[in-house]
Amino acid sequence: MLKKILSITGKPGLYKLISYGKNLLIVESLVDGKRMPATARDKIISLGDIAIYTTEKEVPLGEVMTSIFEKQGGKAVDTTAVKTPEQLADFFKTVLPNYDEERVYNNDIKKVVAWYNFMVNAGMTEFVAKENEEAAE
Repeated sequence: MLKKILSITGKPGLYKLISYGKNLLIVESLVDGKRMPATARDKIISLGDIAIYTTEKEVPLGEVMTSIFEKQGGKAVDTTAVKTPEQLADFFKTVLPNYDEERVYNNDIKKVVAWYNFMVNAGMTEFVAKENEEAAE
């Protein structure tokens, strides 16, 4: 599921991959549904390629978002309750207790929470692909 959700540097929000051509991608904003091209000059990363450092191994972002989803009961995270760096760290420890505090910065946690909120508000709640979907891709 997260393989087709993209983050584009310099553009707010998240984007769903609609189609692709030779030198561009057609993406749709999860916030307002508008479609636009993303060119080879844009720095684009798929959320499916992101992992969070822990003390043992890297945990895929989909598993972290699933953990947040279960902790929040399927609702968006209240960002007013997790403003300070200490509150962010405490929140993330409840989601991923063994995350590497030296390599996962507050900005990273803010991005994960913001991405989670974008996806939940867009009605996307499946963060880890089913095994038969992975085989099809």
